[in-house]
Amino acid sequence: VLRQDPLSGHLFAFINRRRDRIKLLYWGGTGFCIWYQRLEQGSYQLPDPTTADEREGIEITASQLSLILDGIDLLSVRRRARYELQMDRQEASQPEPAYA
Repeated sequence: VLRQDPLSGHLFAFINRRRDRIKLLYWGGTGFCIWYQRLEQGSYQLPDPTTADEREGIEITASQLSLILDGIDLLSVRRRARYELQMDRQEASQPEPAYA
């Protein structure tokens, strides 16, 4: 059960138990978009959930998702310090206005 708002504009990733298939779900404003990939070899390496809340879902950045899709183990990667503007969660969850 998805315990998040699927219309929020966030991208949701679902991975099977064998970790060789992934579905990405996104609300595009007029309908849902689904991206599906099945690996011929190997599996996706995900961060291990440490708390009960994380077992229902974890939040990752776009760059982390890109690394996972490219087959890179996040535990073996060291991230260099960079400045990031921290947005309020309320602001981040509001979708950007669409302009024609």
